[in-house]
Amino acid sequence: MVKPTRVTNTIRAQRFAHDEMTHAELARRIGVSRQTVIAIEQGRYSPSLEMAFQIAQVFGVPLDSVFQYSAGGSANGTCGAGSTNDEEGEKR
Repeated sequence: MVKPTRVTNTIRAQRFAHDEMTHAELARRIGVSRQTVIAIEQGRYSPSLEMAFQIAQVFGVPLDSVFQYSAGGSANGTCGAGSTNDEEGEKR
């Protein structure tokens, strides 16, 4: 079993907010394989800093709108658009 990364993301929500962009289209735009995009989205792989910026740029949003780092505890893979901010209990 692969240990999830502590970097969570909203890639799935971002893709659906951008005309239901496919994994293949996002992969083409950032120059990686579709499998790499899927692994990043599912939290099985952390992208390089450069790739993270490229993904955010494709969606036209700041990096921290796509990727978050969980400093404590264990992350559970991805973080969808409907997740809550633990400190404030507000929707992101």
